[in-house]
Amino acid sequence: MLETLSLASHGPVIPVIVIQRLEDAVPLAEALVAGGVRVLEVTLRTPVALQAMEAMAKVPGAIVGAGTLRSPQDVANAKNAGCRFGVSPGFTETIGAACRQHGLPLLPGVSTASEVMQANAAGYGFLKLFPAVAVGGLNLLKALAGPFPDVAFCPTGGISPETAPQFLKLPNVKVCGGSWLTPQDAVDAKDWARITQLATEAAALRS
Repeated sequence: MLETLSLASHGPVIPVIVIQRLEDAVPLAEALVAGGVRVLEVTLRTPVALQAMEAMAKVPGAIVGAGTLRSPQDVANAKNAGCRFGVSPGFTETIGAACRQHGLPLLPGVSTASEVMQANAAGYGFLKLFPAVAVGGLNLLKALAGPFPDVAFCPTGGISPETAPQFLKLPNVKVCGGSWLTPQDAVDAKDWARITQLATEAAALRS
């Protein structure tokens, strides 16, 4: 089973993707992979999300995960769609148990020290800080490094190409999530070359 921390080895940014039209799923995934971005988090926020995940999971080189997991049914659906990992906005034991039951590696979301402790107690050492900028961003991550030196983070939420390098410089940040790789206007225009360029630039960001 895939170890979630290994996702960071594929590049410094994981795109957070919202698919509105199923027809965009495969060309979007192909454009990102062409730019060197292989790990794709597709959020469960639209009616076509599961079908999009299933289609994108078949794109050569793509490692597709399901974002916005909120219930055991979400976990089952994501696994059935061919997802290799899951991401949740927060963490509950129910989500953790469902992911273990279905063999779906989980990147759980946290935003406070107490939530870090709860996820830690359940066996998770690689966590998504969400919504990263809104809950304190760089300063919070620096503060969490003190009591949690063994915990790694993927900050997501409010991060831009300008601020991503600052996050990636922190020793407890292994990768960050970003929605800027798939701007809706580029997707609407089917400007896949632009998305490949954004992916290429993101893949070149280094901590």
